[in-house]
Parts: sequence; C-alpha cells; structure tokens
Amino acid sequence: MPKLKTHSATKKRVLKITKHGKIKRARAFRSHILNKKPTKRMRHLRGPVYADKTNAENLRQLLPYGVK
Repeated sequence: MPKLKTHSATKKRVLKITKHGKIKRARAFRSHILNKKPTKRMRHLRGPVYADKTNAENLRQLLPYGVK
C-alpha cells in the first residue's frame, strides 16, 4: 500500500493532536493590523483553542500520520 501524503497547509496550522484525539490550533486575527485591535481582544486571542468536532474528522484525513 502506498504512503499517504500529508496536506502541507494543514501541518503548518495545526499545533498538536492531544492524547485524547483533540486537534489544537492557533486562533485567527493575530497576524497584522494589530494596533487598532483592543488589548482585551488580543489577550483573549492569545491562547490556543481546539478545532471544532465538525472539522476534526476532515483534519485527521489531511494529517494521516499526525503532526511532527
């Protein structure tokens, strides 16, 4: 059986897969135009978050061998 290819864009965006199978990802809206965003908003965007369970199965297919 041939090897499966890992989706390159997905492996750059997914931080890790937990031991319970949840997919940890970074939050959006933190890359540019930061000076007009309030400090409170940036503070809430700081930590990682888990991918929604509706998207998790699709992400697992894009990452057949997990995240390195």
